[in-house]
Amino acid sequence: MLVLSFGVRAEESKSNQVVRGEMTQLAGADYWRHVKEGVEGTTTSASPEHGVLISTPGETWFILKEKWMSPAAAVAIFGSISMVVLMYFLVGPLKLSGARTGKKLRRWSRMDRALHWSMAFTFLTLAFSGLMLVYGKHFMKPYVPTELWGWTVYLAKQYHNYMGPIFFILLFAVLFKWWRKSIFNKTDMQWFMKLGGMVGKHKGSHPSAGFSNGGEKAIYWLLIFFGAIAAVSGLILDFPIFGQTRKDMELSNLVHMFSALILICGFVFHIYIGLFGMEGALEGMVTGDVDETWAKEHHDLWYEEMKQGQSGEGAATANEAKPESVKPEQKLT
Repeated sequence: MLVLSFGVRAEESKSNQVVRGEMTQLAGADYWRHVKEGVEGTTTSASPEHGVLISTPGETWFILKEKWMSPAAAVAIFGSISMVVLMYFLVGPLKLSGARTGKKLRRWSRMDRALHWSMAFTFLTLAFSGLMLVYGKHFMKPYVPTELWGWTVYLAKQYHNYMGPIFFILLFAVLFKWWRKSIFNKTDMQWFMKLGGMVGKHKGSHPSAGFSNGGEKAIYWLLIFFGAIAAVSGLILDFPIFGQTRKDMELSNLVHMFSALILICGFVFHIYIGLFGMEGALEGMVTGDVDETWAKEHHDLWYEEMKQGQSGEGAATANEAKPESVKPEQKLT
């Protein structure tokens, strides 16, 4: 089989050499030298750069993308995953200091949860399809039939192209829904100084926080800022019909990769906290309700607002039909 494969490749190489030789003879060596140098020719197309057959700066883009950014991104992603795994085994999850009371507070409405999980699904599937486009040729292509690889990369590309604009729309919805809850203040600075009470000498200290703590606000603005960059650069790549040059597309591709990398690494930590790093963190976004103990320990300022009846959205207790919810006569004291 190896001998046969080598023979086929040798024949293909010889055939390519013959074709290149014939093309050189027909057009002349000087012609192809000018083409490789990016010299502009003549075309009936009115679009930018259509007179240039080969864009010489494109080689720089290819080297930056394949030789530098792709390997660096792989190291960053696997490094982030390794860090949260080490955090879990060396530091451990943050447990509640007190026992659960059974009294539930409404933290997230159905609209909040629908928006959160829609964004989560869109982001994660875009991240997966994007990583497939970048790394699939290394980890999948050599081990599956050519037809399967072709269909996989085609579906990944189509999905990525069509879901990108939906991500942009959801990003605007997230911005308008939660920006008021995500403005930094002095309390957040103290939260960061104590590392959220999750590691080191401050672990278990439960620093004060309002509805959103410093970490949640940081993740929120990370999503908004780099999500907007990824979305805009993605739209430039999605719709190459508005006068973009090849240089514009190449720059957009690099910017898109970098911003997506920042988001992926950031949300590795967000997912870790939600699933494993903090007791009770996930159930609030699943059911909309959190235990009174969890509210006191992680968002004490918001809990006090709830207690005093000063909170707007989220001030109501959970559905009274639930046996574990706060009954009308069980007001917080």
